[in-house]
Amino acid sequence: MSALRAVAVCLLALLAVEIAPAQAKDEPAAKVTSPDGQITLLLFDAAAPGADLRYAVEFHGRRIIEESKLGLELDGQPALGPGMRMTGSQPETVDESYTIPVGKTSTVRNHYNGVRAEFAGAGDRKLTIEARAFDDGVAFRYIMPDQSGYKQVKITHEDTEFTFAKDAPAYPLILDGFQSSYEDEYVLRNVSSLHADWLIALPFLANVPGVGWVGITEADIENYAGMYLRKSKERGFSVHAELAPHCNEAGTADPEGVAVVTAAPFSSPWRVLMIADEPGRMIESNIVLNLNPPSKIADASWIHAGKAAWDWWSGEAAPSVHFKTGMNTATMEHYIDFASASGLPYMLIDAGWALAPERKGPQDYAAVADITKTTPEIDMPELLRYAKQKNVKLWLWAHWTSVNKYMDQAFPLFEKWGIAGVKIDFMNRDDQWMVDWYRRVAATAAAHHLMVDFHGAFKPDGLRRTYPNVMTREGVMGKEYLKWSAEVTPAHNATLPYTRMLAGPMDYTPGAFGNANLETFVPRQKEPMGLNTRAQELALYVIFESEFEMVSDYPEHYAGQKEFDFIRRVPATWDEVRFLGGLPMQWIALARRSGADWYVGSLTNWDSLSVKIPLSFLGPGKYVAEIYSDAPDAAEQPTHTTLTRQPVDRSSVLDVQMAPGGGNAMWIHPAQ
Repeated sequence: MSALRAVAVCLLALLAVEIAPAQAKDEPAAKVTSPDGQITLLLFDAAAPGADLRYAVEFHGRRIIEESKLGLELDGQPALGPGMRMTGSQPETVDESYTIPVGKTSTVRNHYNGVRAEFAGAGDRKLTIEARAFDDGVAFRYIMPDQSGYKQVKITHEDTEFTFAKDAPAYPLILDGFQSSYEDEYVLRNVSSLHADWLIALPFLANVPGVGWVGITEADIENYAGMYLRKSKERGFSVHAELAPHCNEAGTADPEGVAVVTAAPFSSPWRVLMIADEPGRMIESNIVLNLNPPSKIADASWIHAGKAAWDWWSGEAAPSVHFKTGMNTATMEHYIDFASASGLPYMLIDAGWALAPERKGPQDYAAVADITKTTPEIDMPELLRYAKQKNVKLWLWAHWTSVNKYMDQAFPLFEKWGIAGVKIDFMNRDDQWMVDWYRRVAATAAAHHLMVDFHGAFKPDGLRRTYPNVMTREGVMGKEYLKWSAEVTPAHNATLPYTRMLAGPMDYTPGAFGNANLETFVPRQKEPMGLNTRAQELALYVIFESEFEMVSDYPEHYAGQKEFDFIRRVPATWDEVRFLGGLPMQWIALARRSGADWYVGSLTNWDSLSVKIPLSFLGPGKYVAEIYSDAPDAAEQPTHTTLTRQPVDRSSVLDVQMAPGGGNAMWIHPAQ
């Protein structure tokens, strides 16, 4: 960078970051404002004896987060935060764009103003807080510089608080404990009514009345523990950070209450606050990706998004076939045939293909399977030959303990076999050991040209920017729960985009064509049902983001169905995303672009709904809209849809009528 350009950048940064040389009480030590001037993060040092470091956030000139505590509690050492004063700061302005091989946008703009504020306290304690303000939110992290007496650091707690300016309706996911699959329903509670004993997962969505929406999550978790929230007992509208306990490889927690074991210098993950006037605007945000380091994969040409046929959802008894179904070569070839005929690039072979000599029960194989060896019922050389002949690539399922044991042998073998990726399951943890294990898996898989789907997983943190071979992850109560419950409702589907999906892609596994309403729905393992209309099921492929997407039902259930044409066509990676309207637990309409084509998905909860969809996002010229709508009798016959085609342009406004539990899916393409 030239000296002249460096001076210009620093001057621009100083315009966005203000530093007060002498502090009066309640005056910020530093503040940083977003490029559009609408969001400001303020940092307050501990001016009074025994006071704490604090921050606050303003949106459109009004407080959305009131002064909230910052700091780190350490085992056997003084806390970092109390009594510390700012000694200096470094402003920063960045405006760059980068491309990613798969995602909700093909090009990502990373535009922010930032500051590194340095604090010092008694005993030569030092702490830096790095803050960034984007047009769609703010983020901050703790940086502990190298200093004497902190060669080993044991963090017991973060003092990070999030104090809302008003009592805010929120949508928490309440967990039973730190070792969790994140598979449950979101509920609606005011922050003041949250119980202090509840452990709350991220992302956490709240609506500060009259000010705006906030989505709290974290980014770039490396050599650290995952963060959760608890209601603060002392402050009515406040929640505070809770870190997953430090565990060994087996998942046994540290008895001393330590969360993170590290050494100075180190950086914490980013604490992220997405901020918007409407909740769906946060779906458009790439802030979580932007807070992660650039890709470590120099050549990503082998990373491809796509949809997959999948044997697990269907159960072992597929209808209308001439062979014995199950985890055997004939069944897997049947699904490969379906993928090939449907233009799906992938087939996922789920649990049971690997040798499990100690299997004692239906799930015991999971943790003991040798993933370098197949069961007698699976002829892997034949499947590899057959899939290659059919132009279909295979993914393989594995329990994480098997991957942990055999990774260095299995991943090179999978690469030799030509396997496209691995679905790794049942981690159900985000303690420091497991967080680092995710990164080791991602790096090792990348070295062997393998894509990754983390199941039984914690929420995404943007790792896929650094390792774009990490295509998707679960961490969500998805379609599988309809095999044994009625919990995955249309209201749940209308909540996920505003909550879990803010963190990143989710492997929810849509595709159910045995659609039912509340009166006719029966949870069952074989021929499972979808608790919604078929039009809503199509909309899920647009609304839910997953760059490795399942087509979950039996091949026979799709045969001859006009709606399957939409599933075959809809992409799994995108160039652009637009929120069109909606509210959590009620409804959503979302548009995504791939090339010159647009796809629009809308869905509602159990209330019938009529909405208008303006097509102002279209480019100039004429288009054709192919629209899959709930049929007039869809409330009683949820599998019924109507397909219409009509000319449209950017001035068009379409009326969308949705049945209870219903939806609407559109493919809009340039007119020929």
